[in-house]
Amino acid sequence: MDKHAQQPTPSQRTSTKEEYEDHDSSVSSTTADVEKEIIAANALNEGATQPYDDPNVAEAQAQPHGIGHGEEVDGVGSQQFADGGEVEKQVTRRSIRPGKAVSVNNVAAIPNGGTKAWLQVLGAFFLFFNSWGIINTFGAYQTYYQSGILASSSPSDISWIGSVQAFLLMLVGALTGPIYDAGYFRALLSVGSFAVVFGFMMLSLATTYWQVILAQGICVGLGAGCLFVPSVAILSTYFSTKIATAMGLAAAGSSLGGVIYPIVFYRLEPRIGFPWATRVIGFIALATLIVANSVMRVRVLPAARRAVFDLKAFTELPYLSFVLGGFLAFMGLYAPFFYIESYGITYNITSESLGFYTLSIINSASVFGRIVPNLIADRTGPLNMIIPCCIISGIIALCLIPVRSEAALIVECILYGFFSGALVSLPPTVFVSLSPNRGLIGTRMGQGFSIISIGLLLGTPICGWILDGSGFTDVWVFAGVLVLGGGSLMSLSRFFKAGPKFVQRV
Repeated sequence: MDKHAQQPTPSQRTSTKEEYEDHDSSVSSTTADVEKEIIAANALNEGATQPYDDPNVAEAQAQPHGIGHGEEVDGVGSQQFADGGEVEKQVTRRSIRPGKAVSVNNVAAIPNGGTKAWLQVLGAFFLFFNSWGIINTFGAYQTYYQSGILASSSPSDISWIGSVQAFLLMLVGALTGPIYDAGYFRALLSVGSFAVVFGFMMLSLATTYWQVILAQGICVGLGAGCLFVPSVAILSTYFSTKIATAMGLAAAGSSLGGVIYPIVFYRLEPRIGFPWATRVIGFIALATLIVANSVMRVRVLPAARRAVFDLKAFTELPYLSFVLGGFLAFMGLYAPFFYIESYGITYNITSESLGFYTLSIINSASVFGRIVPNLIADRTGPLNMIIPCCIISGIIALCLIPVRSEAALIVECILYGFFSGALVSLPPTVFVSLSPNRGLIGTRMGQGFSIISIGLLLGTPICGWILDGSGFTDVWVFAGVLVLGGGSLMSLSRFFKAGPKFVQRV
């Protein structure tokens, strides 16, 4: 056989070389494109404007030819956080092929289960337990303060303590997003845990109004706000298809905290006094927060740093309508949480002992109200779930007006606890659905919650003024109308988003 007959001609060699370069360029382009898509997709809860200077990402993007077709590459490492903690860098790259992205936030690398992932749910559960759970507890303190150490203060003045606490939780939680993005997860967790426990210990020494608002309203509120972002953001890095279930289970911690803390306070205060009853609550918070600090670990850094504001979002009618609806709904939402105990006792609907348990009944029902609607929302869409829950909550609040029997009040507490629970657990998911640019989800969520927090701050003190002037009937009218108004604006948001299609998932 002629050896020269087997050699390609110069033109054939050129053609072969061009085909190889075209194929290699196509592989590189595909890998780089998917890389960018997954980095953007993983910006959930961490709106992005500036990417991190990550050497592994830079290497993966700058050297796409360095990984051959089907090459096996191992290399799980860790990176030091700014506050000294470690974060796992997901650079394990097994069976990397064209179109398979390499990223610290690779969607395929999300565990979506397993012991470590569910431990994060446990940790987030206790963060909710000691943030929103404490907010849900204030009704017990409201009732005690009105006849206890703050008897000389009006119900409106007392309710400012709980309102400031809730306002700071939501506002500080929204503003600490960039701190979390910068890698200070461990610092947020430690500072928040210390502030919550320290606030309760200082509250146990308080005897005047300004001391109570400083310890319980400001110190505990700031601490709870520091715990808010870690409890929400970390789960999205451990779960993908099971994120709603994981979030619902974690959010149930807030309701359980609202069940346990009022009962502990009510049972212990007559026996050991206000100072030690409050210290016991502080010790429970300390023990549960130690669990959260022990098991929670950041798996990956956020894809990029968060923009502080996205003012363009307010030109989008679905987003604007939902934020305004949340503002109105949260202004009226917590009136029953703050005043249901004193309502039952004042009108002799319940005995004093049962009256103190009505708040725990609301929070017990809210455990299911934060899990079940989230599970259904995966199928129906979050807006389709939160709107009926909001409207029903408003109707139930109005139905408190004629209640004068013990059985009716208990039924009201159960129903209100269940349906109002969705208003706390579903808004983050709604913000995701209303954000066409996934890189700005965290920013839109933060600025939305900042506005909603103002309604939370003003609502219950206004209810206190109404109570002073005209009684409980107008309190329930105020709360019910506001929550119904919030539900109506959320319905308008759905209309702007999907039009008149009633069966569409939104």
